[in-house]
Order: sequence, then structure tokens, then C-alpha cells
Amino acid sequence: MSKRVLLVDDHAIVTDGLKSLISGADDYEVVASCSNGREAIELLSHVKVDIVLMDIDMPEMNGIEATRAIKKQFDNVKIIILTMHDEKAMIKALMEDGADGYLLKNSSKEELINALNNVREGKIHLSEEANSILLKKDGDGSKVLADLTEREVEILRHIAEGLSNKEIGDQLFISHRTVDTHRTNLMQKLEVHNVAGLVRIAIQEGLV
Repeated sequence: MSKRVLLVDDHAIVTDGLKSLISGADDYEVVASCSNGREAIELLSHVKVDIVLMDIDMPEMNGIEATRAIKKQFDNVKIIILTMHDEKAMIKALMEDGADGYLLKNSSKEELINALNNVREGKIHLSEEANSILLKKDGDGSKVLADLTEREVEILRHIAEGLSNKEIGDQLFISHRTVDTHRTNLMQKLEVHNVAGLVRIAIQEGLV
């Protein structure tokens, strides 16, 4: 019986390419594609899916948040991360969050099918490149957070944990508007344009 695959990526050219690759393989059927994590969670409530191929950088809900949510709500669904991100901290964090596989988007068709085969059998699959990155020794670390205040670092950590402005404000006894101002300042200082960028940096720096 064919395993049912869901594609989650906000670039149609990527999902179209993946559909073409997977349709040529035995035992797999692409049942749907979504452009963000929120859509994926909604679809999983109504459609049977065995394996999710998940991007990281997406609007509405990124792949990090979606992986955590899906693993809590649909623990029988396997998730393979398929991304351009090759940071050690990112790979480690997502695998700890329950991802069943991690592939880089420069992987071959053979690597993709191999990953699908492994996770359907209950195995963890790391691409050769991702595995090599995990095995590398850490350096001295970056100075990315050097210009942030203690409060900004604290808020960055809470953002990466998935808390809303109101939830962060309640924890720190400040207004949600103040949290929003800090969030804007963080994006400017760290030179990112969305929450996914902040989450990525927080993971890279070991804040979560």
C-alpha cells in the first residue's frame, strides 16, 4: 500500500519538482501540498498522511513550530525536514524536536527516496552532509548576541519558544506593546525580516 506524502513549502516550483520526483517512485503518493505550517496542521486534521516533507522558512507558521506542533498532535506522522539550512544547531534542534529526517535541498533523488524508505521503516535519516555537519566540533562561537541587552536576549529566547507577545509580556510583567517594540529592535539589530529569522538565530546561539 502506498505511503501518503504531504509537501510543505511556500515555493510552488519546489513542490512541483518534488511531486514529479516522488510520482516516479513506487510506494509513495503525494496527497497534497501546503505553503505553511498552519495549513499543514489543518490538513492533517482531515486527511490521512504518513510522511511530511517540511521546509523551514515559511510565512504564517515556520517549519520549526510546525514540526513541534505536528509531533504533539499527530505522533504517528513522520517528518523529514527538507531545507537549505545547514547550521549544526538548527539540525540538532529539529531532530530533538522529533523530526525523523533531515535533508538539504541539494540532495539527489536517490537520497530523497532513501530518506522516505528509512523513515517509513521507523528509522532516523540524516543526509550524509547533515550528518557530517553534526559531527563537526564547535568553534569558539559567534558574537551575534553581543550587541543585545539582557532583556532583548530574554525576549529572543521566549520568541523562539513560540510564545506570543502577550504571553511574553505576562511573564516579564511588561505590556505586549513593549514586547512588540523589542521584537522590532531585535529584527533590526540582527538584520532579519521575520520571526523565523529570529528563531533561527536563537537556535544557532543555543538559547533554546
